[in-house]
Formats: sequence, structure tokens, C-alpha cells
Amino acid sequence: MQSNCREAIPDFWPSASALTPVFSAPILIRKPPLPQSLVSVVVPVRDEAATLDETLAALVDQVDFEGRPIPPSHYEVIVFTNNCVDESAAIVRQFARQHPEHQIHLIDQTLPPEEACIGRVRQILMDEAYRRRCWVAQPQGIIASTDGDSRVDRQWIAAMLHEFERGADAVGGRTVTQRAQRNALDARTRATYLRFVGYRYLIKQLEDCLDPDPFDCPPRHYQFFGANFALTHEMYALVGGLPPLPTGEDVALHQALLAFGAKVRHSFLMKVTTSARQQGRASLGLADRLAQFQQLSQHQQVFLVEPGAAVEAKLRARRDLRRYWRHYSADQPALLRPTLASLATRLAVPITMLQQAMEQSSSPGELYQQIEQHQQAAGLWQEQWGTVAIDKAIADLRLRLYRLRQQTPIATSLPLLP
Repeated sequence: MQSNCREAIPDFWPSASALTPVFSAPILIRKPPLPQSLVSVVVPVRDEAATLDETLAALVDQVDFEGRPIPPSHYEVIVFTNNCVDESAAIVRQFARQHPEHQIHLIDQTLPPEEACIGRVRQILMDEAYRRRCWVAQPQGIIASTDGDSRVDRQWIAAMLHEFERGADAVGGRTVTQRAQRNALDARTRATYLRFVGYRYLIKQLEDCLDPDPFDCPPRHYQFFGANFALTHEMYALVGGLPPLPTGEDVALHQALLAFGAKVRHSFLMKVTTSARQQGRASLGLADRLAQFQQLSQHQQVFLVEPGAAVEAKLRARRDLRRYWRHYSADQPALLRPTLASLATRLAVPITMLQQAMEQSSSPGELYQQIEQHQQAAGLWQEQWGTVAIDKAIADLRLRLYRLRQQTPIATSLPLLP
């Protein structure tokens, strides 16, 4: 176990520059990975002494789909305790001593204030995992992420390996909140949270009808959260690593993968249970969302979302934009200018902006992200469609789904889980 990341690096390690020009930070773990290692699991921790034992216990108690233990040599766990004022680092050291057969590494650092944020810590961890995957030199080495307040399912690693064997470049697993903590929320906050989850699921199901992903087939979900995702080390390098953001780094990585055209699977098999606390360690995360729902509850206000009509219009326009992209990539833009003008109107963006985005984008995913950025900045889309109460949007989406499925039946999604 690595307990002091400032120790000298032994001669058998290659320099970071010898591995890749992208990730040049100092190597933090001296002990090399085992040759048979397949997965590096990263766990950022900030004062998680209350939950850390449970987090680590779940990571070492991994079995395959037949219930057989996964060999400890097939994966490693890298924990980064940053700026902790509790016993988190001591807990990791003690746990590693109690489980010597498992590869558990600790990076214990006090970062300067500008770097002591979840985005930077996860980036340091994933860069370190990337270098270790390069050292093993496996074509499909995997970097997986969870959090110190989360508990992975017993088949978590088996599920991710299954999805990568089926061709995924990255996998976002299903993240659920702890039942006891969720039940402790006041009734209105809990109801709003469950409606929000249902709303997001319904959008994905509408997408399966109108603009399906040929790789990410139903049943699937909408999540790609820091507590539960994985990707190949090669894809990590191809998208330039984890975006350098103080928070929201998981969402940004998901966007980068989609813009690159990666095959991203949203798997129900890969499950994690996480905290439902309302005072989190990072902004813009689940804790902030729950705090927002609670504030609305206290003021007896409803949560507003995009209406079902806007969601359907956006998905239909995105589908047609993909079709246009295929013709455009085949060097037939002159034949499609009237269609481009129609798409610009439907997407509430100037045709000049859409044409420029077409020329600059390397994939349909990147193109659509440019359009969404312009929509958010200009506000014309929001002005056109407005917002509605979430319960009204859910009822509308259900009706639209019913009508579409009457026309074209699709695979049934799994039941909604909070």
C-alpha cells in the first residue's frame, strides 16, 4: 500500500512522458500493477470516515455472475484522501493491512485550496490509473470510478467487464440512493426527487422511439455519474483525459465521449448505492439537487422542467440532423441547403451558426453539443417552449410514449428504481 506519495519513484517505472504526452504529472504510486490486472478502480475521499469501511468492503467482495469470487489480482483500488480532517486515511491503511491479498493503494495529500475539489482529485486519480494501465500494456485496460460515500454492487466489476466485452468504450452504471436516507427526506422533497428520476427515464424512452442509439439499446438509463462509471484507458486518452473542472467533471467527460463518437453504454447491470445527503462534498452534485428540492418543498413550489412537446421536438430535430450529417459527410451539402434551413428554424439557431457547426464538427455528437450550447446561450429555444411543472411534463411524456409505441413497439425498459 502506498502511504506517502512524496517518496522517490523507483528506476523500473517509465517516465510519464514515455507513456503519453497528455498526462505529465508525477507518478504517485511506486508499486507497479500486477500483470494480470484488468481494472484500476479510483475512489476520491474527503472526510468519509463514516462510510469508508463499507465502501472498501464492497470493493473487495466482488463475484462474477455465477457467484464465484473475482480474483483479487484482476483489479486494484486506488484511494485518494485529500485534505481530510478525520480518520479516512487511517481507515484505508488499516483496511489494506486486513486484506493483504487485495491491491489497495492510498494517496494521501493536502492540496492547495484551488485544487482541493472533486474534479481535480478525480482527474489526478484517473491520470494515475491511466499510467498504470499503460504500464500493464493491455489493449482494453479499464479505469473505473466510484466515491467514498458509495457502495458498489457485488457484481459491479463483472458487469462492467461484460459491457466492455460487448464492445463498449465507456459504461455509465445505475446509481441509486440509500433507502434509509431517502426515506428520511420530507415527503415533498422525496416525491420531487422520484419525479425527477422518472422524468429523466421517460426522456430516454422517448429517445429510444424517436432517435435510438444503435449501440446503447434499451433497457438503459440516463446516468453517467462519478460514483459509477468506467471507460477503457485508450478512450480516456483519446478524449484528452478528464476535463479540468472543479465540479461536474463526470458530466463533462460524458459529453466529451459523446462528442468523440464513443460507444457509451448506460447499463442497469452495473449498480452502485450512494448517499442521499443534502450537504455534499461537491457543488452541482446529487446533494445540491436534493437541497434544491427541499428548498422548493419548504416554499411549497413546484419543480419546473422542459415540457414534453419540447422534448419530442428536440429529439425529432436531432434525428433529422443526424440524417443530414450522413449526407453532408458524403459531400452532398448543396443538395441539402433547404433542409438545413428548416433544421435551423426547428432548433432555434441561426442557419449561419448551424452551417459553421457542420463544418467544424467531427461527429454528430459534437455537432449537437455545439447547437445545445448556442441554444442555452441565446435562450431562443427556452423562450419558444418555456417550462412546466414536472408532474404535468411526466403525464405528457407518458401519453406521447403510449402513442408512439402504438405505432412502433420497442423493447420494454426495466421498472423505474429510485
